[in-house]
Parts: sequence; structure tokens; C-alpha cells
Amino acid sequence: MLITFLVCFAAGIGAGLGTGFAGMSAAAVISPMLITFLNFEPYTAVGIALASDVLASAVSAYTYGKNKNLDVRNGLVMMASVLCFTMVGSLVAKMVPSATMGNFSVFMTLLLGIKFIVKPVMTTKESMGAVSAKKRIVQSVISGMLVGFICGFVGAGGGMMMLLVLTSVLGYELKTAVGTSVFIMTFTALTGAVSHFAIGGMPDLTALLFCVGSTLLWARIAAKFANKASAVTLNRATGVVLAVLGAAILAVNYVK
Repeated sequence: MLITFLVCFAAGIGAGLGTGFAGMSAAAVISPMLITFLNFEPYTAVGIALASDVLASAVSAYTYGKNKNLDVRNGLVMMASVLCFTMVGSLVAKMVPSATMGNFSVFMTLLLGIKFIVKPVMTTKESMGAVSAKKRIVQSVISGMLVGFICGFVGAGGGMMMLLVLTSVLGYELKTAVGTSVFIMTFTALTGAVSHFAIGGMPDLTALLFCVGSTLLWARIAAKFANKASAVTLNRATGVVLAVLGAAILAVNYVK
């Protein structure tokens, strides 16, 4: 019990900080921790991670929305595209030989962290507002198709892909990008968690509760800090969190 609590609490710290700061999926942190240190089956570990993602993303989205750092309309458009093309990507993935892309989201986490440190996102809400509503919707649909397909094909990287697309392609300022990303992740994680539990049955309830509680706590703390921080501070904090998590997950996978 104590080992389970310690592993889940540690996993929740990483997952919660990644979610609250950068809209990162908890699955990227919790899954390898549960598999490596508690010998969980990968399918069960992913289900627990997705369940942890739901409340953590929801509370983060609420915090960002409360501070007016959330684009609900375009977030819903992008979410619909992501969900549809995740299925398309999954179908295509079944038709091609299995590729060794398991560390895709981990490398993306590390590289994106370095990117935020070296080249911070300094877009303002004023410059975001200069883009027409029609153009923004079209961009959201196309970007959602791309993110969804890659997530379905590779099986990971949703949160990081969305953050990269929202900041680099759609030109969102960082807080609004993270807020919109966690808003979308709330629903995609819920869909994934329900599917995993429906197919694989209920997981270890102790590990589930510990992971959900720890992730929720740290996501709330990170989101509150992020919304009060300046753009420069948030870029650096997000970059450091992502870089450290990426390196740590790579190390955990190496141990495994």
C-alpha cells in the first residue's frame, strides 16, 4: 500500500504539473511509472492515466477559463476534429507494419520544453484578436484533423501536439493555448477512460484514487500559478517542467 501510494503520488506530481502548466496528457507520466514500478499491465496503466487526466484537465480548464484564458468556441471545433481523426489514424495504423514510435510523445515533451525556454511564445491576445473568426474556425478544423490523425496513428502525444499547434500554427498566446488544450483534453481523456474501463474492466481502485487525487491537486496548484505568472515566467516554467518530465520519463523507460 505504501509503495503504491508513493509511486502514484510521485506520478501525480509530474502529471499534474504537466497538465496545469502545459496541457500535457497525464498518460505520458503516469503510464510508464505504473508499468515500471508497480508492474501494471500497459492497458490498465493507460486507463488509470486517462481517468486521472479527466478531473485534472477539467479543474485546469476551469481555472484558465475563470481568468479568461480559454477559447471555448474554437476549442469545441478543434475537439470534434481531433476525436474524428483519432479514429481515422487508428484505422490507418492497423494497416501498416508496427513502428517503434513508443517514445514519440516523450521526445516531443523534451523538445517542446527546450523550445519554450530558448524561444518563448510572446504572442498577445490583441494579435490573436486580429485573426478573423472564420479563418480561426478553418484553422481549428484543419489543425484538429492533423492532431487527431497523429494521435490515433502513434497512440500518444495529444496534449503536446495541441499545444504546439495552438502556439505555433494558430498563433495563440501561451495561457490561452494551454487553457484551450486542457479544455479539449478533458473530453478526449473522458472518452478514452470510459473506453478502457468498458473493454478492460475496472482497474485497481487504490492506485486509481491515489493517481486521480495527486494529479488533481498538483494540476490545480500549477494552473493557479500559471494564470498569475507573466508571459516570460510562464514560458520558462513551462519549458523547465516539460524538459524535466521528458528527461525523467526517458530515464524511467530506460530503467524498464
